[in-house]
Amino acid sequence: MRNVLAVQENMVTRIVDLRSDTVTKPTEAMRAAMASAEVDDDVLGYDPTAFRLETEMAKTMGKDAALFVPSGTMGNLISVLVHCDVRGSEVILGDTCHINIFENGGIATIGGVHPRQVKNNDDGTMDIDLIEAAIRDPMGELFYPTTKLICLENTHANSGGRCLSVEYTDRVGELAKKHGLKLHIDGARIFNASVALGVPVDRLVQAADSVSVCLSKGIGAPVGSVIVGSKNFIAKARRLRKTLGGGMRQIGILCAAALVALQENVGKLESDHKKARLLADGLNEVKGLRVDACSVETNMVFIDIEEGTKTRAEKICKYMEERGILVMQESSSRMRVVLHHQISASDVQYALSCFQVMLTTNQLNSYCSMYPICIFFLLRLVYIFLPNTI
Repeated sequence: MRNVLAVQENMVTRIVDLRSDTVTKPTEAMRAAMASAEVDDDVLGYDPTAFRLETEMAKTMGKDAALFVPSGTMGNLISVLVHCDVRGSEVILGDTCHINIFENGGIATIGGVHPRQVKNNDDGTMDIDLIEAAIRDPMGELFYPTTKLICLENTHANSGGRCLSVEYTDRVGELAKKHGLKLHIDGARIFNASVALGVPVDRLVQAADSVSVCLSKGIGAPVGSVIVGSKNFIAKARRLRKTLGGGMRQIGILCAAALVALQENVGKLESDHKKARLLADGLNEVKGLRVDACSVETNMVFIDIEEGTKTRAEKICKYMEERGILVMQESSSRMRVVLHHQISASDVQYALSCFQVMLTTNQLNSYCSMYPICIFFLLRLVYIFLPNTI
């Protein structure tokens, strides 16, 4: 009864947005920093706040230089194109990675780079042996694309936000060097991985030649990503950014918010991870839903609807939205939620209450819908065996 009352009380007034960590709103500190940001023309290379952010990010990631870009998709595209500077080059990447699935095939359509897919394991890794087997034999250059690059994703979103260990990343880096290749890490949520693994972020990406880091995901800035690498890499990246339309003028307004996010929100990621585990544990108590608890390493939770459960993800998402809870539908039997610093422990409990009420009500409705049928068959049996009583 308490859960039902909680749902009714919060039905209209409360919004709990669990669609992604990209939905966070700028904090008051971010808005103040944006309003007072010192700016200049960044295309000409003179915006002082952009310079501060890029310097800070390069230092944090242990690389020589950095570049602000409008989005993670552009950051990954630029990075791949710098490393694969000849059309017809090939990049080895996971079959379920973000670059391969969710970035419009830009490396192929814009860059002329061929994606060589290797199966991702459940933990987001690719088998080292399979990566090495995918590297083209130079003796076949008349027929094959030329392998130039290996890409990793950390955390790996399609694997539930799981983390690639520093040991694994180092091994891939060693393999790349052995074959004269470059290593790029799509580190959209690399700070989440660093916190979850207890490994400094610069050590986690030490083996990489380049890294893209999203500012608007885990750490909650409103806009942008940063790519880091050598000075030569960033010089080439800056030119490609202009080519792709990513050069912007007074970007210090955006970079100021990112600086606040770096200072204030990295330390909140551990709390986000705890809330994700709390939500996952609670969902596993809801009959009809299942979460692979082992996959919840950071701030993402994938929810599967068990076989035999009458309701589908679309119906659950609609029910939740009517109660102010926004959930991402992945398929007819799967949903995704992502925790962030603007979701409280109370929000998690409210969401759990709504899931519980929805699934319980749905099961009761299923049972009730069977009553007329049961009564009909009962009367039929009475009529057959006791005809004189009817």
